Amino acid sequence: MGPVNQTKNGDFILIGLSSDPNVKITLFVIFSLVYFTSITANLVLIIVTQLFKELHTPMYRFICNLSLLDVTFTSVTVPKMLMGLLLERNYISHVGCFVQLYFFHFLGSSECFLLSIMGYDRYVAICHPLRYSQIIDEKTCIKLASGCWIIGFLYSLVHTILTSTLSFCASKEVNHFLCDMPPLLKLSCSDTTPNVIVILGLGGLAAGASFLLTIISYFYIISTILQIRSTDGRRKAFSTCASHLTIVLIFYGTILVMYLRPQSSYSMEHDKMLSVFYNVITPMLNPMIYSMRNKEVKRALEKLLRKKN
Repeated sequence: MGPVNQTKNGDFILIGLSSDPNVKITLFVIFSLVYFTSITANLVLIIVTQLFKELHTPMYRFICNLSLLDVTFTSVTVPKMLMGLLLERNYISHVGCFVQLYFFHFLGSSECFLLSIMGYDRYVAICHPLRYSQIIDEKTCIKLASGCWIIGFLYSLVHTILTSTLSFCASKEVNHFLCDMPPLLKLSCSDTTPNVIVILGLGGLAAGASFLLTIISYFYIISTILQIRSTDGRRKAFSTCASHLTIVLIFYGTILVMYLRPQSSYSMEHDKMLSVFYNVITPMLNPMIYSMRNKEVKRALEKLLRKKN
């Protein structure tokens, strides 16, 4: 007779980031401000790209999708994390845990695929500028963006279904501030070998393919930029993709360290810190990087502020 799944009709307990009340209050204040800034900045970027016709281009359609992903992605985990910093015990239902797991990986993987598509978009814009409007037209833009959401939906579905079949027959305490696969695997009393294989196999394939497409795109982008004779021309060409490249390095760097490192080097505390950066900090940085480095967005923001005044 197999082990009884005691959490089947019960709640999990999210341990969170700290048990020290003073530290928890400090973290609550900091992360509340970061979350508010992230939501506000991304929503402003979405509004700006929708209001101004000069931003109704494929590049800004992708940026709008990125901001929408960031708003929903951070909202899946951060409110629950903030609640845990105020409560002595942060409960989450069995169903709620796997719903959070699903949307966390659905939105995160969709963003991963979207960033690779945005890299391809920059490749076409810089390497084939005369054919850009033919290759990346409105319909193609919608198809590419929709494809990122659909693939993310299916990718997360596989992981969530596989993880939900595990038995949790001992502790209900998840040593994390969210329901993610690594802490749930450590909590399970089932054989998690198939899960680990799928995480490394499917996750590596998805992240690797997206990252490879981005690397190939930037290989041709940099090669093309270096062939431009004027320094000013090279600077302008590179500035069009600098924002995206910055976000790619931050995003993929964190992802690769979190999910594709050897199991022997896995540390839950280390994973928590990476998750905080990935869940809380990165969604705030994305709109700021685009608004600070993008002249068109700056001009649109200035127009918006002048209209309000």
